[in-house]
Formats: sequence, C-alpha cells, structure tokens
Amino acid sequence: MNSSVIIRSEAENDINSITEVTVEAFKTLEVSNQTEHYIIDALRAAGALTLSLVAEVDDKVVGHIAFSPVTPSDGARNWYGLGPVSVLPGYQRKGIGKALIEEGLRRLKDMGASGCCLVGHPDYYIKFGFENVPGFIFEGIPPEVFFAFSFDGHYPKGKVKFHEGFNAHGS
Repeated sequence: MNSSVIIRSEAENDINSITEVTVEAFKTLEVSNQTEHYIIDALRAAGALTLSLVAEVDDKVVGHIAFSPVTPSDGARNWYGLGPVSVLPGYQRKGIGKALIEEGLRRLKDMGASGCCLVGHPDYYIKFGFENVPGFIFEGIPPEVFFAFSFDGHYPKGKVKFHEGFNAHGS
C-alpha cells in the first residue's frame, strides 16, 4: 500500500462511514450475526463508546475500532472491551487492523486503563500480548477465544460482563 494510514479519533461526520466499514467487514464472516454496526451505535448512544478510532487512507475511512467499559465480577476497575474492529475487505491484511489495535491499546494505557479483554481469533490477538487467563471468563464463550491484556500484570478473576450495547440487534 503506497498511501499512508492515519489513525485518529472518530468525528461526528465519520459515523456513516463507520457503519459502512463495519457492515462490509463482517458481511461474509461466518461467526458474525451482522449486528456489529448496531452494537457500535448502541454503545455510542449510551455514552459507552470510550474510545472510537478510525483508520483513514486518502481521506477515506477504511477501518474502525471500538473500546467500551466492561465489568469484572471481582470488582476490578478500569477494564475495557475491544470490539468490534473492522477493516474494509479491500484493505485487509495490510496492517490497518494491527495499527488500530496498537494505537487503541496505547491510548487506553494513557487513559489509565488497567487492561482490555475481547472475544477473537486465537492466532491473531496473541501477537499483541493478549492471553487466555485462567479464572477470568466470559460466560457462554469458549475460553480459547476469550482474551485479556493487562497493563500492570494483574488480571481480574471471575466473570466479565460487556456493556449491554453488545446485545443490540437493530431496529
């Protein structure tokens, strides 16, 4: 890719582009119910979209990542959920998702976050330092696809609850 990628915070005029990117990115993914764009909208409407970044190439939004608060059952504070992360199909496998994740984690750390967790592909997220943490679970999800990353080496114990916006299915 010759054009440079700019990672920046979401602006209000990006919302339609974020929806388009998210719909396209998940359209053919078998593990998706194609509700990811509704989740982002619900998180935004609830004021729970703590960090929302876009990737831009040649003034076009080609990627997006969302971070929102999660609630560990042991009372651990300042933990966030990563997701969804989306990159337009024509821009995938070019490092854009990686750039979004790395910048998002850097910004979370700068905000004083304790850590981040997600549901995702086992072979992908370990590259960023995410790991399966014994005793820290997302109920109903196989442990091999639930990952956490701690900024201080301490991990919650028990169950994690993602924001209710993750139950959004559209109107």
